[in-house]
Amino acid sequence: MTLGAGQKSWDAKLQVRYEIVSSSMAGNPTEMMVTWNTVNSTNISAVEFGLNGEFSKTTTGYSSKFTEPEEGRVQYIHRVLLSGLKPGKVYTYHCGSPEGWSSLFYFKAQLNTTDWSPRFAVFGDLGNENAQSLGRLQEETQKGMYDVFLHIGDFAYNMYEEGGRVGDSFMRQIETIAAYVPYMTCPGNHEQYYNFTNYKNRFSMPNFNQSENLWYSWNIGPAHIISFSTEVYFFPWYGLHASENQMAWLQKDLQEASKPENRKRRPWIITMGHRPAYCTNSNHNDCTLEGGLVKRFFEELFYKYGVDLELWAHEHTYERLWPVYGGKVYNGTVRPYTDPKAPVHIITGSAGNRERHDGFGPQKEWSAFRNSDYGYTRMVIHNATHLSLEQVSDDQIQPAAQRKLASPPGIGLCMSDCSSAMVSDQGGNLWTALPSLNINMDLIHGSSHSRRGLCMSSCNGTMVTDQI
Repeated sequence: MTLGAGQKSWDAKLQVRYEIVSSSMAGNPTEMMVTWNTVNSTNISAVEFGLNGEFSKTTTGYSSKFTEPEEGRVQYIHRVLLSGLKPGKVYTYHCGSPEGWSSLFYFKAQLNTTDWSPRFAVFGDLGNENAQSLGRLQEETQKGMYDVFLHIGDFAYNMYEEGGRVGDSFMRQIETIAAYVPYMTCPGNHEQYYNFTNYKNRFSMPNFNQSENLWYSWNIGPAHIISFSTEVYFFPWYGLHASENQMAWLQKDLQEASKPENRKRRPWIITMGHRPAYCTNSNHNDCTLEGGLVKRFFEELFYKYGVDLELWAHEHTYERLWPVYGGKVYNGTVRPYTDPKAPVHIITGSAGNRERHDGFGPQKEWSAFRNSDYGYTRMVIHNATHLSLEQVSDDQIQPAAQRKLASPPGIGLCMSDCSSAMVSDQGGNLWTALPSLNINMDLIHGSSHSRRGLCMSSCNGTMVTDQI
């Protein structure tokens, strides 16, 4: 068949339809950013959305042409900011244009207060090959277990490969979670190719127009979360301006978050960056060095402003540290994680990719627990004084038929039912019996490094290898 001018074949028509859809926080709890891409340009970029399964509203945005540097493949990145959302309400949406619409998706608008308990899935180093944790994350997304995903660098392995097709494939895989729950990111070393071009174009984080997704911060419940790039210090040939601009921004952001009136409203300050400051892996990476770059640039700064929790990835393992500063352990008052006097570090880079696992070297005194299973971290910020973490193993999954209730409802704020979970570590044997969890972890005010308690939480029938 011969096509006349302006006509499109059926295949071309399909290409206009959405390819990949993701959602992300926009920095304002009444807003949500929806991002997708198409192979062809479209006349408009629109999202139809509403409550109760109805499309009562339409919001338009814009598209940007993205030329993949390896082969010169062109695609169009569409961004639409949804505003005026009602806190806690579930919205149905689809995106596209009259030339073609996506499938139907939904998301829950963030609550616009500080007195709720946001739930996170936290992980890094997830590829489109050997993506061990993805299946369980998909299942738990459909069960409504999370309010936010935190992907702490290293995507796809690698997004630029095969002319960007590896990136396309990865984004299609995570659409099954990222189109339903905000997917918040930071760059890793595997994103550095062509000056982070794929990463900068494929995501839409708060402040992305100014920082190109490399650094930003946002508030959720009682927490202020800061995402930053460790990579700008390891790839200086892309220019020193990025590292200088990030540091100036980071200092200003921490100063603002640490003002007494802001710390009272959101007492938790949490950071997420790809390469850790500390680790006990055997690969001689930066985190194994006493004078590593990440320690030199960030440790003093984060300690000065009382950062509570530092989330990292890069190492393809899981490791939890005691509260540490300057290589020394600064445990808390009643328990190590009760009002600790230094930041707590969590390394969670074992979600699965083609590079498999990393090994461990000798364990240091500041390393509380470590595990090489594939898996990811669950985090709940319960309130202004309680935060809980647990590491889920994808290597020790029980069949659903064996997940029987093993204990009664838990005692205290920081725990609930445990359904036949395998727990190989409970905060370094700090809690030998479940009732002992019901302890006072209130914030001790007045300290120059005031903090709160990290504690145990629910197991949800999965294999949990670490809980604090």
